[in-house]
Amino acid sequence: MRIIIERSNLLKALGHVHRVVERRNTIPILSNVLLKSEEGALRLKATDLDIEVTERVVAIDEQPGATTVPAYLLYDIVRKLPDGSEVNLTTNEEGSQLVVSSGRSRFRLQCLPEIDFPDITTGVFSHSFKLPAAALARLIERTQFAISTEETRYYLNGIFFHTIESEGSLKLRAVATDGHRLARAEADAPSGSEGMPGIIVPRKTVSELQKLIGDADDESAVDVELSESKIRFTIGDVVITSKLIDGTFPDYQRVIPTGNDKALVLDRQSFAQAVDRVSTISSERGRAVKLAVSQGQLVLTVNSPDSGTATEELPVGYDADEIEIGFNARYLLDITSQLSGEESVFMLADPGSPTLIRDGGDSGTLYVLMPMRV
Repeated sequence: MRIIIERSNLLKALGHVHRVVERRNTIPILSNVLLKSEEGALRLKATDLDIEVTERVVAIDEQPGATTVPAYLLYDIVRKLPDGSEVNLTTNEEGSQLVVSSGRSRFRLQCLPEIDFPDITTGVFSHSFKLPAAALARLIERTQFAISTEETRYYLNGIFFHTIESEGSLKLRAVATDGHRLARAEADAPSGSEGMPGIIVPRKTVSELQKLIGDADDESAVDVELSESKIRFTIGDVVITSKLIDGTFPDYQRVIPTGNDKALVLDRQSFAQAVDRVSTISSERGRAVKLAVSQGQLVLTVNSPDSGTATEELPVGYDADEIEIGFNARYLLDITSQLSGEESVFMLADPGSPTLIRDGGDSGTLYVLMPMRV
């Protein structure tokens, strides 16, 4: 194999694919990236057996071939080469080494054969549709923070995507929960998504997808193909294929309160800043913030046995019965950071029941937060 490629193009592609490679591997080939020459292009592929990312980049293909080399090592080498340089990738006759040369720099890397590299992309995809990149990014951003990190409840370690009839139209809905808070966002369901199975996309895949969408053009579309066990996203020249979480997502509709009748309307930014200030007194970010709500006024209080107390008052819109309720400070800040409108609405019931939070700037999202005892 002999290929000449622009350093910037190679670095960008390696940046996309090498992230899925685990730094510690018991299987040596999984530490490598597959390099394969195609007509006028170089295809790169990396996998951890759960996710696979491939990208095709323009290159001068002087001699066809394929090999695999350590992903992080190649990325570091290319990253340190001068801007604007050309990179030559050449395998020796035995195929045991890849020579990386650019200007006066020359590296010899140990290779493993292409035939040993795993492929997880086989299988039939039952549904396919296009989704605007901005819409998919919004669904992920609004819900990602609520993904559980508790490995025992593995079925909560991702975002649940499914279609649902809502207000007379079909919606694509994303839901994530860790048992303490729940985030739900929805967008108009694209053509082709009708009848799709409910799927749970793993946390690592969601994270990689978010980065790839961030690098893409805002006007671009994402091609989505899925089956009951796998999903594939195509964003420009990058393809990410992932196994889905094999489990049943809980019936989240049951935890979304419907009878909360005490509406607390507040300024999102002022509230978030106040929560951040009063929680400074606490040695633990997860300590409860007490919200004492009365006519037109909210008092936030944090008590710390070690440091003392902090209080702050805010003017709010509220005309129901007085109530005192506590929430995890970090969870409140996580949710308020996702809200886009100037005003937020907290629908309260009583100190022991979940609270419903609506975004004044985005009717397609809602959040549920479990209270803490204070």
